[in-house]
Amino acid sequence: MAKNKNKKFSGKNIEQINKQDKKLNIKLGFIGTGKMATALIKSILSSKLLTSQDIFCSDVKKENLDAAHSHFNINLSDNLGVCSQADILFLCVKPQDMVELLKEISKETKNKLVVSIAAGITIATLEQHLSDARIIRVMPNTPCLVGEMAAVYSLGKKASPQDQKNLLQILNAGGKAFELKEELIASATAVSGCGPAFFAYFIDGFVKAAIKQGLSPDIALQLAEQTCLGTGKLLLETKMQPTELIKMVASPNGVTEAALKVFEQKNVRGILAETIQAAIKRADELAKGK
Repeated sequence: MAKNKNKKFSGKNIEQINKQDKKLNIKLGFIGTGKMATALIKSILSSKLLTSQDIFCSDVKKENLDAAHSHFNINLSDNLGVCSQADILFLCVKPQDMVELLKEISKETKNKLVVSIAAGITIATLEQHLSDARIIRVMPNTPCLVGEMAAVYSLGKKASPQDQKNLLQILNAGGKAFELKEELIASATAVSGCGPAFFAYFIDGFVKAAIKQGLSPDIALQLAEQTCLGTGKLLLETKMQPTELIKMVASPNGVTEAALKVFEQKNVRGILAETIQAAIKRADELAKGK
């Protein structure tokens, strides 16, 4: 990408946000402006943590920058330009591209907080290449787009309590965040990072089955989506265990019980266990550069 340091573009639906008092006194950088990065930016601006003038972004893909420029009034730059401006730097590139990026920015991250959202890239790898930076590893998920993210994070050796506080403000703007030991990040990735695709897979399956039984595609989709949303909300707000809800719905010798027997006969729980294990395995492979 041609160097274009700190060029500003007029965004849409962002003027009112910038008129409000911001809640964090920092400059924030994003290297990589794909879907996850833009979801985080949207949540940060919507929550008024920062204004768009406090955010600096770069990306090797012109289409990603075009999308950012059509939605947010942010500062655009190259990778080193973003590093020079940001107090907190989010690395949002693909795992396969991370080591090359770390080598490029290694001299520009001294005394900065660097947050990686790349699956499989360990804190040890990040600290090896960015020895003068403070590191936090994060696994967000796509419901950040609607303020319902479930993120997990792990602190590097040099990360301070203030770093953690600032990060939590940023992540909580898009949902909820939970601290984990790093060795559990891969397991959490399989549940929350991959989870939206898994739930969407089930919704798609329910919808297609319902259409075959005569429901219109629109009604089938709305019923499945609302049922998924309502089930999650019910579990969250009542603190009910999933097994309790299953018993509540599945009356003896009833419709739900008959359907659940099919799940048991097909060993759906076993399939889900294999699914989670496959995701963890791939995360481990990414950590090894495969």
